Amino acid sequence: MIRRAVPLAGLALCLLGMSRMPAPSRLHLGVLPRPLHVRAAACRARFPFHHPLSVAATFDPAAIREIDARWHALGLPMLRIARRPSVRVVHDGSLPRQAYRLDVAGARVTIAASSASGAFYGAMTLAQLPHRAGSGYVLPCVAIADAPALRWRILSDDVSRGPLPTMRYFKERIRTIAAFKMNGYSPYMENAFVSPTDPLPAPLDGITPAQLHELALYAKRYHVAFIPEQQTFAHMHNTLKLERYAAAAERPHGFLLSPASPLSVPYVTRLIRQELAQVPHPPFFHIGSDETQTLGLGQSKALVARLGLARVYADHINAMNKVIAPSGARIMLWDDGIEKNPAIMTMIPKSAVIINWHYGNEKTFMPYIRLIAGGGFQQMVAPGANNWLEIFPDINQAIPAERRFIDEGKRAHVLGLFQTVWHDDGETLYEATWYPVLYAASDAWQQGDLPPVRFAADFPHAFFGVNDPIYATDVQRLGDALTLMESGGKYDWTDYLFWANEMDPQIDARMAKVNLHQVRLDAETVEQNLSFAKPPLHRHAAKVMFLAARRFDILGRKFQIAQEVRAMYADALAHVGQKKNSPVFRDLLYCKYWFWELRDDYEGLIPLYNAAWRFESRPGHLGSNLEQYHLYAQHAVEEADAMNRAIYEDYYYRGELPPLWAVLSKAAPYP
Repeated sequence: MIRRAVPLAGLALCLLGMSRMPAPSRLHLGVLPRPLHVRAAACRARFPFHHPLSVAATFDPAAIREIDARWHALGLPMLRIARRPSVRVVHDGSLPRQAYRLDVAGARVTIAASSASGAFYGAMTLAQLPHRAGSGYVLPCVAIADAPALRWRILSDDVSRGPLPTMRYFKERIRTIAAFKMNGYSPYMENAFVSPTDPLPAPLDGITPAQLHELALYAKRYHVAFIPEQQTFAHMHNTLKLERYAAAAERPHGFLLSPASPLSVPYVTRLIRQELAQVPHPPFFHIGSDETQTLGLGQSKALVARLGLARVYADHINAMNKVIAPSGARIMLWDDGIEKNPAIMTMIPKSAVIINWHYGNEKTFMPYIRLIAGGGFQQMVAPGANNWLEIFPDINQAIPAERRFIDEGKRAHVLGLFQTVWHDDGETLYEATWYPVLYAASDAWQQGDLPPVRFAADFPHAFFGVNDPIYATDVQRLGDALTLMESGGKYDWTDYLFWANEMDPQIDARMAKVNLHQVRLDAETVEQNLSFAKPPLHRHAAKVMFLAARRFDILGRKFQIAQEVRAMYADALAHVGQKKNSPVFRDLLYCKYWFWELRDDYEGLIPLYNAAWRFESRPGHLGSNLEQYHLYAQHAVEEADAMNRAIYEDYYYRGELPPLWAVLSKAAPYP
């Protein structure tokens, strides 16, 4: 159960009227990202935050929306408009564009900035400042000077391979990243856009031109650049599977648009121009172009043999740049093609921004950074949330990798952060990714290093609006459960294991190496902590944490069941010839009940997963995901029925038992 919220340790709150303040080094505000410079300021009047602060009618409407939403959820008075506001915004041309100063002296607040974005970031820090003191809230009296380490802090969001956000959740996602000072949002699109001329590749509930335009305008209001990413080279199977476009495939109905096909460039040109018509003049346009391993292995084989792989790849980049450059946008592309063939950099425009993506927890990322810098290109570092193929993000890999990659990028003065979230298997939930996403956002803003323990200390207050550290320790428990669960094999992703046949002998052998007991204890601790959790902010993220914990618990139990069924069936076989007090019936009956347990566990997850999906995504891919739960439950029913036949047909009527594998072979195979 969640403990009652208590003030953060070391928190320096200025209850107005107090004359002595703690030293600045002890000032802990719980704000993310942590401001660059913070010092305690003298308080002018008592302000226990019972009355609303006021702003001028010209105050940034998006900032008002962000502050009011947070403060209303916390039970605080929302802002009001006044001619003589208590919150003033003043222009200071000496400050860098995104920098701000924030001075809080009781009910008097001053935000100084040289730009609207700087003033907005000052307001976002103000939004997080109120802290609980006793039964109410107070504002700390502070003087803050702050500026970002990296100019761009962009979220790259996979909306093409399963979860496609509703418009409501698209907007919530944009508001949330803006509140944590990210300034770019890049939806990753393979076939998500409903092209007016080429609608067939898109899902039936895809992103329409009008929706794309609406999102671009909405993001701009929150000082977030809307940056389309349209795949233009590989990852195009959902287009190329259609016979109408099949002639453009490098290999039959494959993933790569062939540069040798006269259909390829005209097709992606139409898409890009239609998207640019709805998102006019973005600072960047991402053309994807990663993982082109089949280039030259099919339709373009002769072309590559004649011109060389680097030239053919570069010609595609140049063709895309020719389409995009008139909009004023700089092209972005992934770096893996360049990493394999650096000669490409001599053939493409220097205005291109290379997105340097690496997701392993490597000792250093500097060789990749130096390669691109040596070619004369600006770059962004692109770590990942490591959420793909997982029940919950692998934070034990994601956080150290983000920390090292971003810190090395800051020291190398890269252009920005391009934080990625992927949904490769189509079933992962975005709400599970906020912890690694916001760690990356905070590290990219803050100067110097961001120790994970410091981020964990700030996260509950900044994200959930509570001071209970258990919200961060539960994230770590989920990460530890995942690490343990995958300790049996290199490619044992938890989503794979969740749907794998628990009686598969190869998997069972790997699971023998896993501490399933500890996996379940970690998961059940989180379940218990979050069973009644209702944090004032981002409550659905807490629900998704609970769902992840329950799935880990069931996953661990599933392989315990496999081990226990094998043991019980072996005991039944050992006693099958006994006439009196034989444990055979008991053992076989328990095996059946254990499979029924598995059936009930998987079916019980359906309403939780259904609610979590519908909170954030359109229904298109939901049916296939829910079907997996039904299929696995049916698989468990078949196993129970097979065990029932063993009890009566084999043991009672024939007085014998076949091997376990022979019994279960009569069940419907899964997967």
